[in-house]
Amino acid sequence: MDKKKKKISERTRTLFLFTLPSVVMYTVFFTVTMAIGIYYSFTDWNGISASYKIIGIGNYIKALMDRKFQAALKFNFVYTFLFVLILIVISLLVAICLNNLTKTSTIFRSIYFLPAVLSMVTVGLIWNELFYRALPVIGKALNIGWLSNSLLGNKTTAMFGILIVNLWQGCSIPIVLFLAGLQSVPSELYEAATIDGANRWDKFKSITFPFLIPVLNMVIITQVKAGLTIFDYIMAMTNGGPGGATQAVGILIYNQAMKGNAYSQSVAESMILFVIVAFGAAVTLKMTKNKQVGD
Repeated sequence: MDKKKKKISERTRTLFLFTLPSVVMYTVFFTVTMAIGIYYSFTDWNGISASYKIIGIGNYIKALMDRKFQAALKFNFVYTFLFVLILIVISLLVAICLNNLTKTSTIFRSIYFLPAVLSMVTVGLIWNELFYRALPVIGKALNIGWLSNSLLGNKTTAMFGILIVNLWQGCSIPIVLFLAGLQSVPSELYEAATIDGANRWDKFKSITFPFLIPVLNMVIITQVKAGLTIFDYIMAMTNGGPGGATQAVGILIYNQAMKGNAYSQSVAESMILFVIVAFGAAVTLKMTKNKQVGD
């Protein structure tokens, strides 16, 4: 018994030593820097001067009352809702199709994962050329009105142009995750359900979906975060235009901090966005944590 306890203690110590560097790096590069950011959000520091003063929650009130920030938040919410909803549907459908393939699933899985290894800025610049140069030429040649002009140059369609690019690259990892979740479902459960007379929808609802909940939680949380903090695609493709139609919170924060010298207000806006992301993650986990197979 003593030898077993000693062995467990040595294993725990080894695991602790292996995880210690990660904990230290996380503390230094996230917790400490975030604490510094929170501190500056209660000041009037412009990011340049050596002197500043504490102004309390003034930056938060100013940010929440700012119409540009409200419009940017609205854009982020609408964009994130559409992005996450469409991404989950596409990724899950593709994963189900790949799961039904036997010999070629590995090849197709590699193909679908390929966009994930590319830089978001690179992808944005490539699609920017397609939207402005290639697609309008095709639209005019085929006499397709809506395709004859760039989607990014229209206030109404610019967001959807960015959404298409984000989905093209963003579905890669969720497809692989959903596929792994589908392959983890024991085949015996499907066989038992078939004997009980369950149809495909019943099997998906009562067997497949509960097994996919951990994956679904991860996908929703990470993609909600990605949608609410979108920056690279917009910066590379529209820079917030046309006419501010795609000015997300990240673009607004960047412009205020780097161009407007409103550093403390931009940090306050970042903290507000952080709280929104954390709240969304908590709600997602709360809604799905009690789902069990057969429910």
